Amino acid sequence: MTTQLVSPPDGRERVRAYPHLRYMGSKYKLLPTLASVFAEVGGVTALDPFSGSGVVSYLLKAMGYEVTSGDYMAFPVVLASAACVNQDQLLSNDDVCQIVEGGNQDGRDFIERTYDGLFFTPADLRFLDAAWSWIDQLEGAQRSLAIASLVLAAARKQPRGVFTVTGMRYDDGRSQLHMPLSEQFKLCVDAWNSAVFQASPCQAVRGDVSQAPTGADLVYLDPPYAPPRDDNDYIKRYWFLEGLADYWDNGAAEVMTTTVTKKLPKRQTPFGSRKTISQALMSTFERFEDSTLVLSYGSNAVPALDELMGMLRDVKGSRPEVFTVNHRYNFGTHSAATRRLAEEYVIVAS
Repeated sequence: MTTQLVSPPDGRERVRAYPHLRYMGSKYKLLPTLASVFAEVGGVTALDPFSGSGVVSYLLKAMGYEVTSGDYMAFPVVLASAACVNQDQLLSNDDVCQIVEGGNQDGRDFIERTYDGLFFTPADLRFLDAAWSWIDQLEGAQRSLAIASLVLAAARKQPRGVFTVTGMRYDDGRSQLHMPLSEQFKLCVDAWNSAVFQASPCQAVRGDVSQAPTGADLVYLDPPYAPPRDDNDYIKRYWFLEGLADYWDNGAAEVMTTTVTKKLPKRQTPFGSRKTISQALMSTFERFEDSTLVLSYGSNAVPALDELMGMLRDVKGSRPEVFTVNHRYNFGTHSAATRRLAEEYVIVAS
């Protein structure tokens, strides 16, 4: 099944079709600023090696770039594969009916056994196992669309979109929190199908930024922001989505059974600590010194703006341009968390 959607020249209308995933550090609210910056930078090829929710990779594709999207986690790569790499494939009604109503083809029960009594109802957990028994038979873009729909459905049914706590004390009244995952999945398939369009060829790769390909005209960098305190560990918050993206490595992934939520282990990254972030950023800037760099960073993180500007000036040989956007973060540990209020910097170094 194919679609022939045409993207507007600047991509701003097209990007509205991208499914909204509640994600720490997501750039949905910054898209107008980023679109203006990307249009000014120009070029043909772009790299987004910290793709996260995938929405900026999608914007770049909508603006005509040949995008290479990447991340060190599995589920962001699946999202980019579904909506950026995929040019014309959709999931049909027959595909969806088979996944939702076809039953469990191979008797798998890893999710139900492992996460019974935690985030979802028994029926929801059985659905996830059964759905994966069908998804394992899909290939290419259709497989990515189906997994992306499971990921989006699971995220939408979890309060605040994170998997750090159990229970519903953050229930904000959204109907999505109480909808069966099988019904949620159908809506998410519609959302991802609607996001598919044809444009320049794109790629999605999983890996660390230190191995990302060089040579793109534009490199957009949205690394994890190192906080002065606490941590920015994405696995801690989104481990269930990460496991769901590859069925917990076909049931072989290490599960921390002694933790309340039976999460996945952290994955260490030099961007995760204020002690190592500066060197990690400098190494990244140097790796892509031949490209125009567009960096997103927050005022509530380290290093400070002056240090970032100095590093980029040393690498590029000229003073970067800075755009500042007032921003309210959606995540914090309590209602009075002042770190929710910050300025978001978009720094351009050419």
